[in-house]
Amino acid sequence: MKHRISVIPGDGIGPEVIREGLKVLEAACEVTPGLDFEFIEFPCGGEHYLKTGELVTEQMLEEMSRTEAIYMGAVGDPRVPTGVLEQGILLKLRFHFDQFVNLRPVKLYPGVPSPLRERKQVDFYVVRENTEDFYIGLGGRLRDRSRQELELVRSLYKVKFGLDLEADGDEVAYQLGVISRRGAERVIRYAFELARRKKKGRVTSVDKANVLTHVYSLWREVFRQVASEYPEIEAEEAFVDAVAMWFVKKPEWYGVVVTPNMFGDILTDLAAMLQGGMGMAPGANINPDGVSMFEPIHGSAPKYAGKNVANPIAAILAGCMMLEQLGEEEAASKVEAAVAGVLAEGKHLPHDLGGKASTSEVGDAVVRKLKEVE
Repeated sequence: MKHRISVIPGDGIGPEVIREGLKVLEAACEVTPGLDFEFIEFPCGGEHYLKTGELVTEQMLEEMSRTEAIYMGAVGDPRVPTGVLEQGILLKLRFHFDQFVNLRPVKLYPGVPSPLRERKQVDFYVVRENTEDFYIGLGGRLRDRSRQELELVRSLYKVKFGLDLEADGDEVAYQLGVISRRGAERVIRYAFELARRKKKGRVTSVDKANVLTHVYSLWREVFRQVASEYPEIEAEEAFVDAVAMWFVKKPEWYGVVVTPNMFGDILTDLAAMLQGGMGMAPGANINPDGVSMFEPIHGSAPKYAGKNVANPIAAILAGCMMLEQLGEEEAASKVEAAVAGVLAEGKHLPHDLGGKASTSEVGDAVVRKLKEVE
């Protein structure tokens, strides 16, 4: 039985790195009995949007729903206003398929240069809530709102700060963060289950409950409730600014980190640098009971598009995560071992890791190593 996979190569370097990822997945089929794929490609991205005005159509969503997973390169085109593709494609897919977990493995492989050269152990996971917090789109600018709404904000400022906002002068913008008990509970439980499955002894909850008390006090309450059901796993709570510091100072402390949406978005980019940069960082948007999406976390990097210099390792490792999610643990282990072998040898390092290998050469090296692993 073939695994049916939706493929969105996307923009910029996306098609180049996904090409190498598909090459590795096809090679994995050769060395893993019973593994097979059917790839269905979708044109979602800047070029398609500029030609047709389409982002993700209902027909596309329906077709993707009949596949097991989505494998994506990157979206982002300088000819399209910022936010159009990100909201119309990435966020649309995450919300439509209720991909409430953003999973980021943070692992520094031997042979990979890192700002933390003296740290030998960087191997943890960040579980980011993916559908709530400040990313739900509630907010606006009051100059564009009703006068009644503006007067309400003016009165709140007056009571809270003793400040007067001129109705016809000062412009006010606001964004609402929302945490639900259900949303927090399901992603926190996923984090503890991941810690149990991966034999990680500690789950760290991230928030800013000392300042943003309303939304994150509920987050903490739910975290403590769920943690009580996993007595064998240490549970700790930390503020986001402290976690950012300790990621750099002592990354080996962490096993699984679980965080609301916005803080996770920021911390995972910091975490990517611990493991050698964006070209080394895969990510997954997961619905454990539905269609999940796997992608490198780097952007489309349009200035490097078509030059065959982009690092495809993040895309290849995203494919590895997809294999694991599909229940193909044997193939996933072989692909990761092949990647680790290529990096440790150092003969085919991509440009961003100080090597001279092209995108396709790195992919070819992983394929050769994968066949040796067999």
